[in-house]
Amino acid sequence: MTVMDSMEGVMLTMVLMLAVSMDLTSSRIPNWLTFPAMGFALAGHAWLNGIDGIFFSLAGLGTGLGLFLFIYLAGGIGAGDVKLMASIGAFVGVFGVLSCALMAILIGGLYAIGAMGYQWGVASAGQRLIYAAYGAVTIGGSAAWSRELALPFKLRYGLAIAAGTLLYQLGIHPFEG
Repeated sequence: MTVMDSMEGVMLTMVLMLAVSMDLTSSRIPNWLTFPAMGFALAGHAWLNGIDGIFFSLAGLGTGLGLFLFIYLAGGIGAGDVKLMASIGAFVGVFGVLSCALMAILIGGLYAIGAMGYQWGVASAGQRLIYAAYGAVTIGGSAAWSRELALPFKLRYGLAIAAGTLLYQLGIHPFEG
């Protein structure tokens, strides 16, 4: 069950394209997109693999939700990003969503560093990162991070989630043999 059915792959790609478009234009990934995507994935896996498919899809959904819920609670991403990762999990299962999440986090970090470099210049961004890390270690907590690294615009994390998931669809599977 590690290889997605081609129809599910097309549907997931369409969901990702819509999510990125909505995130870039309105800073939101709407429920009308994520909840039906979860339902489609559950139904597709149920149809293809019966009860095993349902468990596969539910386990992925729960894993995707749980992974990004912590980041949401820390204030790092929006609720739509969490629901998008949960719907991705419903499509790709536990190991797939772990791979997608890892790649999304790595891409999101590069995206954030690139945005900082663009906003402040590479040298200033590096200096701010060093000051923020030093402050977080010596003072403790995330206050130093948020003060030193506050961007005047909001990053769209749906873009990183989509990129990580598309890499997974292209065959990059860090958590699968």
